[in-house]
Amino acid sequence: MNADQLAELQHSTPVADGLERASGRFGGSIVAAEHKGAFDEYRQSGSTTPLLLNGDALTVLKALPTDSVDFAMTSPPYWGKREYESGGIGLEPDYRYFVRDLAEICLELKRVLKSTGSFWLNLGDTYQDKGLLGIPWRIAFELTDVQGWTLRNSVIWNKLKGGMDNSKDRLANVHEHLFHFVKNQKGYYYDADAIRSRPREAKVVNGAIVSATGVTGVRYKRQLELSTALSGEERRAASLALDAMLADVAAGKASDFRMIIRGQQRSTHSDSEKVSGRAKELRDKGFYFLKYHPNGSKPGDVWDIVPEDTQARESHFAAYPIDLCRIPILATCPPGGIALDPFCGTGTTLVAARNLGHQSVGIDISRQYLEITQKRCHSLL
Repeated sequence: MNADQLAELQHSTPVADGLERASGRFGGSIVAAEHKGAFDEYRQSGSTTPLLLNGDALTVLKALPTDSVDFAMTSPPYWGKREYESGGIGLEPDYRYFVRDLAEICLELKRVLKSTGSFWLNLGDTYQDKGLLGIPWRIAFELTDVQGWTLRNSVIWNKLKGGMDNSKDRLANVHEHLFHFVKNQKGYYYDADAIRSRPREAKVVNGAIVSATGVTGVRYKRQLELSTALSGEERRAASLALDAMLADVAAGKASDFRMIIRGQQRSTHSDSEKVSGRAKELRDKGFYFLKYHPNGSKPGDVWDIVPEDTQARESHFAAYPIDLCRIPILATCPPGGIALDPFCGTGTTLVAARNLGHQSVGIDISRQYLEITQKRCHSLL
């Protein structure tokens, strides 16, 4: 993209004009007040065209207001992997300096994030002297043990395909970590229903209710009739509860269930009544139910997602894919919320946020990457 094309693109929307002012035209002195002013103006605009701020992540974050962002997700440069156009994080001579520098940025991000907000961090690892350094977990422990973040999930991104690996003395690396952090243990925004898979429906076969996975209740009724571990009163109560559960399945209040009966099935998780409420319920009542949510099941913490395809493209896009951003945004960015990526690179987080109807702000030290991001976002207009 030449200078005339960039100028035309920047002036195509009012937000892009604000972007240019905030970024110092991708060049000279960056004034904190300009970053803050552009951010405040953008929040009021309601536009879903991303706001891009050119500069060092820590410096730009310091200019943003406290408690102003609903959601943050990023994939920062990995330590020792490549040399970026404008320098920045990831080029430290020792990985411990990288951990320190990234943690400092995360602490400033914590200030900017609302109390209800979430921060998702995708980070790959690095080998040094034949040893895997464990950098993602070093960062995670720094954030939880020192900065007070709460780690809610460690997701394994199974990339399904990896790059060329010619090593002869270890396995190929085909996964990366995605950590979900929150500022507060309670009260953070989370919409589990937004990410549930559509459940299979129950049906009626020969007059009997059959759950989504084929449970009819016949086997459970037979086990109750023959049980010697339950008293007569417990068997009657369990039978009535089973009939009620089957009625809920028929009415669509539950898509599926499992029944745990004393003496028949082992209690889930633990048999110890000190650590398991289920074990206590089994002791006191003689049975309990495991109910499947009527809106479907939540995703697990292993995601099979192919990396971004970089073939046949004029510009380089990082392997960090849009699909990796969908679940985090759907689950933890509220309607009308603002998403932030402090290392936005070529804009994947911002594109995903825009596709889902959110405002978004991207920070990057590289002029080239911001130009690519503008081009990507402009193509969505």
